Amino acid sequence: MTSPLTPAEDAALVAAIRAAEVQTSGEIRVHLEDTCPTPEPLDRAAQVFSELNMHKTAARNGVLFYLAWQSRQFAVVGDSAINAAVPDDFWEATKEAVLEHFRGEKYVVGLERGIKMVGEQLKRYFPYNAATDENELDDAISFGGPKPSSDA
Repeated sequence: MTSPLTPAEDAALVAAIRAAEVQTSGEIRVHLEDTCPTPEPLDRAAQVFSELNMHKTAARNGVLFYLAWQSRQFAVVGDSAINAAVPDDFWEATKEAVLEHFRGEKYVVGLERGIKMVGEQLKRYFPYNAATDENELDDAISFGGPKPSSDA
């Protein structure tokens, strides 16, 4: 897959992730692919969540933003601990805040907004602890779809 992001946009998203994560033990990732291979983007987001080993964080507080940019499908999914902590309408509210920007074709702004919202919740429920916190997952944007092998 060719990245739909410019280098500056990629850097802006990574910076948003790092800014959100500096206040929490939580982990945030963004995954982009051309088209969603499943009927429901939430199902695909759950697959990618697993493929990226996001369920292996110590506190089970990882969050994935999934965007199939050509087919215009989006989902946000959180691991069990963050999912249990946030209000019932949090994921839908976050998705709608992101989609509001997507409708105006401001994809990076939308993702940055969602990342900030998630970071605020992670900070509230999983505050940063300098003695114990480590960056458990790569902050880089991941790309691609289902792959039969791990060829780069």
